[in-house]
Amino acid sequence: MTATDPSQTSLQLTADGQLRHFLTLDGLNRALLTEILDTADSFIEVGERSIKKVPLLRGRTVVNLFFESSTRTRSTFELAAKRLSADVLNLDINTSATSKGESLSDTLLNLEAMASDMFVVRHSQSGAPHFIAESVTPGVAIINAGDGRHAHPTQAMLDMLTIRQHKGGFEGLKVAIVGDVLHSRVARSQIRALNELAPLKCALLRPPPCCQGTLRAWGAL
Repeated sequence: MTATDPSQTSLQLTADGQLRHFLTLDGLNRALLTEILDTADSFIEVGERSIKKVPLLRGRTVVNLFFESSTRTRSTFELAAKRLSADVLNLDINTSATSKGESLSDTLLNLEAMASDMFVVRHSQSGAPHFIAESVTPGVAIINAGDGRHAHPTQAMLDMLTIRQHKGGFEGLKVAIVGDVLHSRVARSQIRALNELAPLKCALLRPPPCCQGTLRAWGAL
């Protein structure tokens, strides 16, 4: 699958094809998506231990930048980072300096000055994580935790992991995605992942107002 925006693909991948940022599933090949699933699978048993912690991110600082309300997504990112031994900072945008007029760029500079290593970004505007990835210094990684109607790559990959766990793989499956898929960033990312992981049938069950032309362009009809 080719990326819809080549600049976005080159931004999130290093020269040797590894993830530098995780902004979208567009442009990521099957091998890389499978590597993400295999890595996630290897950490599942950590949650079953009496001491649920490994030292992978010890000494690293992860900042949750949620410009859009969230409970489950922010909590799971915080818990995951702590189980990997990272230091975690949850920035409350409603009480931060951005609510008093400080620009996003100034907020990022202040956080970078605190030696932050990763920003987990959730934003109501499509493309916000991409903008942030273009703005931060090379040593800071950006993970998209949902932006507008554009993408939610981590949620989609969690869903792919669940499918693989219960079905053993993706070949020959018929997958139905139910809901207002036209406006769903999760559905968009799910379709991208399913199209890349296996040539399978994907049915979309949606309210009548949804536009078939757009869904067909996603490769789902």
